[in-house]
Amino acid sequence: MEEEVSGLAGLFKDSIAHVLDFLLIHKRYEYSKKEIAHYSGIGYKTLLENWNKLEQYQLVKPTKTVQGNTLYTLNMDSVIVKALKKLQHEVMFYDAEKIASYELKRAPIAAIQ
Repeated sequence: MEEEVSGLAGLFKDSIAHVLDFLLIHKRYEYSKKEIAHYSGIGYKTLLENWNKLEQYQLVKPTKTVQGNTLYTLNMDSVIVKALKKLQHEVMFYDAEKIASYELKRAPIAAIQ
């Protein structure tokens, strides 16, 4: 079985999905735009091209400025973020079940005596 991306990024295959996946997993932390791009696995320019969409839907919010860099976090008060968090959980659970089923078919567990 080939390595697959899980979570929202696995479902949508889009740069914004990679960003949301990262921020949902690390929702208690603050990151600069450069860090968000880096840890999401997308280019900084790509993030900047999509940033307005994240702000338009109030998915991210600024938290503070450190040495001229604004830090952001996921907007956990957003109804959309709450729905995405639930969706991410369901997608990851589905992926885990699929992998477990594949592994069990590949190497059945010997009966315990």
